Amino acid sequence: MNRLSDFMLPPARSTLAAETDALFNFINVVSLIFLLGITIAIIYFAIKYRRKSPDDVTPLITHNNTLEITWSVIPLILVMIVFGWGYNGFLNLYTPPDDAYEIRVVAQTWTWQFHYQNGYTGNELHVPVDRPVKLVMSSNDVIHSFYVPDFRIKKDVLPNRYTSVWFEATETGDAQIFCTEYCGTAHSNMLASVIVHEQEEFQTWLATAGSADDDMEPAELGQALIQRNGCTACHSTDGSQLQGPTFQGIFGRETTLQDGSTVTVDENYIRESILEPQAKIVEGFPPVMTSFAGALDDRQIDAIIEYFKTLE
Repeated sequence: MNRLSDFMLPPARSTLAAETDALFNFINVVSLIFLLGITIAIIYFAIKYRRKSPDDVTPLITHNNTLEITWSVIPLILVMIVFGWGYNGFLNLYTPPDDAYEIRVVAQTWTWQFHYQNGYTGNELHVPVDRPVKLVMSSNDVIHSFYVPDFRIKKDVLPNRYTSVWFEATETGDAQIFCTEYCGTAHSNMLASVIVHEQEEFQTWLATAGSADDDMEPAELGQALIQRNGCTACHSTDGSQLQGPTFQGIFGRETTLQDGSTVTVDENYIRESILEPQAKIVEGFPPVMTSFAGALDDRQIDAIIEYFKTLE
């Protein structure tokens, strides 16, 4: 490929990318032309009209109507071209096709959750190739921003309201999701993947998503849920210190809370911490965890508890 933006931008892997990159290239080329033109003119005039003797005085020139109109009209035309081009792209970006497949996206510190129409929830975004996908997004806590460079899409995700964005992937494979709105200590860890399937493969994945949970042992399911819900962004399983208490050896341990009282980490405490994380906050850690009420059912919470029991 020989596009100007190839060395400046990630791969273009959505139908929206071509128009975005074309505008990007246009702005860069025009800017480069102006930069070279103005720089050459400055150097030329500096040499041609340099002061050659003490008596060499530049004559008084008030103005030149033609020149002034020219350097005002040309930039105005270019700005209007960029505005019209960009506005057209904006309308395309915020007008999803009627047949777009809809996925709910929930952001919370510091993870992404994707809710599919069959009821499955995971921390990876699975989509079909060559089909429009609409993301309806909201945040459980602070402002986040959903960004996929390969698709050229970016949209703020806000608490207490929905925002949306759409894309149509043009090739299979994986792409990286970032949060581009600073949302706290582990902001840089708020990552996820987009996995683009062939359309038949996506339907197969969708039909079986979550069914493997039924065949897992409780502790194995608990480990999968911890990974799937992004818990390891804040809680380690090897004793290392992150934004939240480590899960290693947590079950049965006496822990001190912010109010100075102590509590035994048993089944009831773990369940309460998952559903009402602000009720009993461990000393030395910020109260930033959001509730997983509605995101995890009783069987899943029991499985997480069983997994914690294995982390000695």
